[in-house]
Amino acid sequence: MANEKFRAMLVFGPPGAGKGTLGKILAAAGNHVHLSSGDIFRGLDPESFSGKLYHSYASQGHLVPDDVTITIWHRYVEGLIATNRYFPKKQLLLLDGIPRTLSQAKILDAHVEVVSVIVLDMPNIEGLVKRMKKRALIEKRPDDADENVLRTRMEVYEKETSQLLSHYPSSSITKILADQKPLEVLRDVLVQLSSLLSL
Repeated sequence: MANEKFRAMLVFGPPGAGKGTLGKILAAAGNHVHLSSGDIFRGLDPESFSGKLYHSYASQGHLVPDDVTITIWHRYVEGLIATNRYFPKKQLLLLDGIPRTLSQAKILDAHVEVVSVIVLDMPNIEGLVKRMKKRALIEKRPDDADENVLRTRMEVYEKETSQLLSHYPSSSITKILADQKPLEVLRDVLVQLSSLLSL
């Protein structure tokens, strides 16, 4: 079991494009497992091995190194398997936020077989900024309220993602227009990827 790769579908998109929403819907409808890197890190027990590892960097204001990020992610997935919340032979992992860098993608290759890559394409940046500011008010997320911070995050995303996507075969990449209603985005994903998602 330890040597078997997990089958995964990667979900990319700029902040606010709807990655989390899409991942949750696909997981619920198809009996797959949606994993958001943000949720994993936010939910770490500070006293656990992974929690101590994460906080040793975060408490000093340092970014967590790529190899440590994947180690924490892998331990989390093993925990899901051990507690019968993820069955690798029957379910896909829907990964949102991992890998975030080309280095992470290369390390992740040892653990994951990427069957498909979904890119939520958001050409309307102004609309995206407006959506994020609205989310900041509803969900009380101050990091989404500062327009300059939002634009910086989007620039970083564009730079990192262009490198990341070059790591995967173009035949495995599906671009979906995210500047639509959530149900329309879901429809487009299902039309193109239902054969993979209905395994």
